[in-house]
Amino acid sequence: MKTLIKKGHLVDPSQHLDAVKDILVEDGIIKRVADSIEEAADETYDASGKVVAPGFIDLHTHLREPGLEAKEDIVSGTMAAAHGGITRIACMPNTNPVIDTSIVVSGIKKRAAEEGYVHVEVIGAITKGEKGKELSEMGDMAMRGAMAFSDDGHFVEDPLMMLKAARYVNSFDKALIVHAIEEHMNHSGYMHEGAVSARLGVPGIPSIAEDMAVARDAIIAEYTGTHVHIAHIASKGAVDIVRQAKKRGVPITCEVTVHHLTLTDEACASFSTATRVSPPLRSRDHVEALRDALKDGTIDAIVTDHAPHAPEEKDVEFRNAPNGFCGLETSVGVILTELYHTGLFTINEIVDKMSCRPAELFHLDGGTLREGSSANITILDLDKDWVVDSSKFYTRGKVTPFNGKHCKGQAAATMVDGVFVMKDGVVCKK
Repeated sequence: MKTLIKKGHLVDPSQHLDAVKDILVEDGIIKRVADSIEEAADETYDASGKVVAPGFIDLHTHLREPGLEAKEDIVSGTMAAAHGGITRIACMPNTNPVIDTSIVVSGIKKRAAEEGYVHVEVIGAITKGEKGKELSEMGDMAMRGAMAFSDDGHFVEDPLMMLKAARYVNSFDKALIVHAIEEHMNHSGYMHEGAVSARLGVPGIPSIAEDMAVARDAIIAEYTGTHVHIAHIASKGAVDIVRQAKKRGVPITCEVTVHHLTLTDEACASFSTATRVSPPLRSRDHVEALRDALKDGTIDAIVTDHAPHAPEEKDVEFRNAPNGFCGLETSVGVILTELYHTGLFTINEIVDKMSCRPAELFHLDGGTLREGSSANITILDLDKDWVVDSSKFYTRGKVTPFNGKHCKGQAAATMVDGVFVMKDGVVCKK
């Protein structure tokens, strides 16, 4: 199978490539990149006026399978990813049962390979059942292809347990992805502690709950030499801790979500349960600090933290609602609208944080348009005007704070291993 992508504006920071070129894809591999290719192909895609980028990678999603398929499953979640222009996702282990054994890792990878629309990486749990009491079978899970390990949704409170985990994963060169929010300070709050929570009379979560947790795990990373990756960083204090640790050569990296880059705690004033997340949406000064950290390289990747819930779970009072909402189908549009079209970031910077750098962090197959690499490609229409309508989403979770938002910029096509899995807003049938 040969596919020719013609006249696209190739943006690939991994090669410092920024030019209009053609790409020839054959049998799932990028065979040739040149100014003009006239070779016959089975399919030709006219990418004139569009950006052709290495396939976008989302390091933080929740596919909810096994056990929570009413919220999402591998098929619906990977369709949502394809629709959103994302070619590879990593799924978190807080399922039922928790992904804490090699057999669960193998089962997810097998099902994703057979029925998924995009590549799926599996993140195993640090502790059994994510309970923080006993280390999980991380070695066995690593042998079955687990990308990294996390107790996402829970902070590993016991510092000795975290130290043991860091020492253990070092032996097979894997990373710990930490949900860095100190549980005791986080327990009774529903949103960011600040002027808005005071005005609304809602119990708040202080930003130092995040800062303290990040500081501890930065120290453990420095002491053990283990790669520690901070999930969904959201506070300016935490960002500065990571920045200073990086300057000392500590093997610490971090990610930021689309919503923490683009929304503030003012969104919670409506008491919409779509705005309840963990960490909470923070005040403007924190958002500006996150953007600065993304710009200077302190923050390594942009993620969605796609966390769908069944509609009835979110249709409750704000204080009783579970944290999280869907994000795979809005991430590209919201980022292009709020960061690119406002002039805050170049398209090269955005592609780097949503493709090249995520691949580099976890040694993934992707993040480049280099000849000989796998043909995982995201094609962007930077000027596409559209309105978010969650009723048209492929994900089972329809709750999003971006519903009704006017966006400029959208994924036009998604290619996985040389096959289009989405074109013109429609996921292709398998």
